Amino acid sequence: MKVLTKFMAIGLLGAAALTAQAQTPAAAPAAAAAAATPAATPTPAQIRLWASACMTCHGTLGRAQPGMESLAGMNREDMTRKMINFKTGRAPATIMHHIARGYSDEQIAAISGYFAALPR
Repeated sequence: MKVLTKFMAIGLLGAAALTAQAQTPAAAPAAAAAAATPAATPTPAQIRLWASACMTCHGTLGRAQPGMESLAGMNREDMTRKMINFKTGRAPATIMHHIARGYSDEQIAAISGYFAALPR
């Protein structure tokens, strides 16, 4: 029962992370031109929200329990590369490929920076 509850929690957090991303309604022509400009830099709160899906398995503030990889203090470039490999299917995974596909490359880089800045 405990295992089932854990998997349900992982699924719910993953779904929440995917749906928490900004959704844009159908844009008018003027709004479409404005949308072509680069997006604003995400706020620290937005990045923490994106990273919250990772915390179910990788621990609060990125410090995991034994048996799971801790993300706190991990090298930003290494983490970004791993996530991109999960996203593209180059790295084998049980659930990470599903989670990584829910983020843009820019969001992955921001999440990697968040965890890299945390103390080990």
